[in-house]
This record gives sequence, structure tokens and C-alpha cells, in this order.
Amino acid sequence: MNQEAAPPANEPATLLFIDDEANILAALKRLFRPLGYNILTAENGPDGLALLEKENVDLVICDMRMPQMSGAEVLEQIHNRWPEVVRILLTGYSDLTSTIAAINRGEIYRYISKPWDDNDIALVVRDALERKHLLAEKLRLEALTQQQNEELKELNASLEEKVRQRTEQLRAALDSLDHAHERLKQDYFATIQVFANLMELRKGAMAGHSRRVAQLCRNIAQQMGLTEDYIQTIETAALLHNIGKIGLPDRLLDQPYFELPYADRAEFDKHPLRAGAALMALDPLVQAAELIRHHLDHYDGMGNRSGLRGEAIPLGARILLVASDYDALQQGLLGHERMTPEQAQDTIDKGSGMRYDPAVVGAFRRIIGSSAQYGHINAEFQVTSNQLHEGMLLTHDVITKDGMLLLLKDTVLNVAHIRDIKEFEASAGELLAIFTHTI
Repeated sequence: MNQEAAPPANEPATLLFIDDEANILAALKRLFRPLGYNILTAENGPDGLALLEKENVDLVICDMRMPQMSGAEVLEQIHNRWPEVVRILLTGYSDLTSTIAAINRGEIYRYISKPWDDNDIALVVRDALERKHLLAEKLRLEALTQQQNEELKELNASLEEKVRQRTEQLRAALDSLDHAHERLKQDYFATIQVFANLMELRKGAMAGHSRRVAQLCRNIAQQMGLTEDYIQTIETAALLHNIGKIGLPDRLLDQPYFELPYADRAEFDKHPLRAGAALMALDPLVQAAELIRHHLDHYDGMGNRSGLRGEAIPLGARILLVASDYDALQQGLLGHERMTPEQAQDTIDKGSGMRYDPAVVGAFRRIIGSSAQYGHINAEFQVTSNQLHEGMLLTHDVITKDGMLLLLKDTVLNVAHIRDIKEFEASAGELLAIFTHTI
């Protein structure tokens, strides 16, 4: 019978003695049976091999010189068919050459000469069985280790896949958050522009003023190398810088600023403080409110109620004053006569160092004098509402003749946008100027 492992430690080992002399077999049985082993005997090689086919044998002690088959032949067959069985050669044969041949052919564990010493042979058998057990245990542990390694590989592969899936889920969640955040920013900025429209709807001369000022502020700030976060704060302040005028009476808005009586002008100059106070309650607008509060402060400090002058005035407020005055001069909001762009620029230049910050004026000059200030601009087309379709990208704000903002630049049109545009044109009786990159 094929042997796959040593017997469990609580089960006695089975020994097989093969010898053609009955007295030898009897002596071996008398010696080993009291030691707790299971004993099998055979009087020749074929009988011994037959027993091995039926029984689980741990160790064989075989005589060298026997009829039919020699011990060398028996042990060789045992080695070939049941290599895990421990093989010991018992020899009284004086031919050393035959013994060496038996050792080589059968790969025996030990050979013992007749007559033997009982203690010696008992120790040899015990050591051989312990070695067999240790070897079997080593093989078992190696097989177990291999199995556990394979299971660990499978577990690692499973974990890697789970990590990959979780990473993809997290990436998708982050992308969704980024998209939501970007959408929130766009909605927030659209809300700011709606607020800006509230004042401009009141007086036609102010239509589009805040948006033009906001764009010029952005260009100046970029020219001065300011951070994008601060540029957005300045742009927000520019869109809302006239919001404080909502509470002013019409008589203060019907005349250009420089034609107002002194008392009315003093009242008019309070609108930045009103705007700043109204916006301070909104945390996202605190910085913008500070710029609005100081946007009429003169660089040289003359007439400033805040007591600030020069670099103490927030930089965004200094930028906002230049941009606001440049557009207001051309719209007739400051003086009775509307100025040309060149005349307005000359007025800004003359006020450098007094009303205006020289550094801001310098950046303003570079912006106004540059024909490529916006860089590369893709080709764009003006289209009618009947030419609109889903997916079109607006390249300009859609604004009514009265200056009311309908849709922001960079809006991707959908069915609802197109329907609203057509309904407005039908109800207001005017055609809107709509610009996009495609037709």
C-alpha cells in the first residue's frame, strides 16, 4: 500500500521484518513488540512485498541473504514503489561489495550487522522513525505553507481589485463634488450679476456699467500679477459696487456726479458705506464689501472719510476706482459730457498720484494700449434665436437693450434656455444679440 505520511503520534508505527530464518524473526519480534510497535513478518522477499501492498508499513528490516530475492533486490523494489518507507539492511554477509551495492540500489537508511546489539538496533529504529515523522511533518508544513501562500495571493488580488474599485468610486465621487462645486461657483457668480442688474435697471445710462467695470478690473489685476482668488474678489466687488445706490432718491441719480450740489454729493458718497454694510452679513462677500467701502477713496487721501491714503487703501479698491471712473466718464455718469475713450484715458492719466494709484494707472495704460490684451480669440458668430440648438456655447452675456442680464457667457444652451430666449423676444418685441462659436 502506498504510504503518504507517517502515522499520527498517538498511533504505533508498523514494522516489517523480512528474513528466511525463523529464529531471527522471533528474536526481532521479542525485542520490538514490548516497545509498542505493530509487528509484521515475512520469510522471503515476495511475501514481504505482498504485505506492503496490503498494509501501511513505516519501516522495513530486511535480511541481505535470502532465497528467491536478495535483500538488495527487495529494498530496491521497496525504494521504487514505496520510497517513504524507511529501509534498514540486516546482514551477516561478509562481502562488503554486496553490502555497498545494496545501499546504493535501495538507498537504505542504515545497515546492521549480525549479531546485533539489542539497544543499538532499538535506537536505530527509534531514530529512523523520528526522522521519518519529522520529514513527513516538514513536507506537510511546506504543503500547508504553499496552500496558504496561494490563498494569500488570491486574497491580495481580491484586495487589490477591491482597492481599485473603491479608488474608482472615490475618484467618481470627487469628480462629482468638483462638478457640483464648479456649478455652485457659476450659480453664485450668476446671482452676483443679477444683483448688479438691480441697480442698472433703474437708470438706462448705467446699463452694463458694472459688467464692463468688472471685466476691466480683471484685466488690470491680471496685468499686475494678482492671484486668481483675489481677482475674483475684485470682480465681485466691481459687479456690486453700485448696489448701495438702490436706496438713493432719483434726484441724486438724474444728474452727473460733478454737477450735484455739495450736500447732494455728500449724500451720494455714502453709497459705498451702505453697500459695504449690507454685504458684510454675507461671509463670502466680506472681502468684496471691504473693497466697495473704500472704492471712492483717493490715493492721496484728500477728502477720504476713512482716513486711509496710499498703500493703506486696499489694492482692489484702488483698481476698482480706476476702472469705474474710466467707464463712467464715457457714459456721462460723472460729467455732463460723455468722453471718448481717449479723453477718459487722459483724465485717468492726469489723476495719477492724486485720485488714482500710479501703479494701477500704469497697468491700466498697458491694458488699454494693448491690441492683444485678450490673447487668441476663437472665431464667433452672431446668431438668431431660430438658429439656436442644444449644446451651443455662448461667447458673450445675453443682455437686453435695457441692460438686463438674461444668460451668462460660457452657458451651454439647453431646451429651457432656448425656449426662454424666444419667449422673451416675443413678449418684449426685441431681437437679442446672441454670440457663439458655431452655427
